[in-house]
Amino acid sequence: MKNTIEKLLIIIGILNIIVISIFLTIPQTKANYEPQQCQWKTDISKNENFVFLGDSITDWYPIEELYEDMPIVNSGKAGYKTQDILEEMDELVYQYNPTKVVILIGTNDLNNDVPEDKMLENIEKIIKDIKKNRKKAKLYVQSIYPINNSDNDKINKDTVGVRTNETIQRVNKQIKKICKQQNVTYIDMYSELVDNEGNLILKYTKDGLHISELGYLKITRILLSYLEN
Repeated sequence: MKNTIEKLLIIIGILNIIVISIFLTIPQTKANYEPQQCQWKTDISKNENFVFLGDSITDWYPIEELYEDMPIVNSGKAGYKTQDILEEMDELVYQYNPTKVVILIGTNDLNNDVPEDKMLENIEKIIKDIKKNRKKAKLYVQSIYPINNSDNDKINKDTVGVRTNETIQRVNKQIKKICKQQNVTYIDMYSELVDNEGNLILKYTKDGLHISELGYLKITRILLSYLEN
């Protein structure tokens, strides 16, 4: 009887070792991590200084959680339109003397009856002003993100407002043209965040407009490929 118990204990011990070994060899994907743990170490020079410029989508970006030891200033301001950015360039951009500026602006213009031509004109002015006042800074202009105005329970129709993806796509084409003319980098984030039905991917949004933790994680992976170059 004693020998039988000892043999069982040995077998159980061996099985435990096998299970632990298998667990340790299974690769863990970033998708299984909490966003707070998704920090990437980079080789970015200490001489670099980045400014993220935009509205609430930038303002609410959890930069400190998603980027580790990166020199980023968050100059996002909730509710801001293109004209608001233009009027505060010194405060939002120039005082930080950035080496790279990441711009995301325009969605609030679309929801506040700002003519598309005026919005695009302002975006071009923002680009030109930064190029004039910070000649060595690299500019990265993101496309306006898609929205989700479906009937899902998490969607807030009032927050989404009158924005439509058809309008956003049309405007993004013009923003891309402006970037090409001004020789700055255009980042097509729209295509990265849209589902097969043409909506902002549901898991990437909190309310149909603003971005969820998973959405910011996706955005961070994309932006890092630009910031590290």
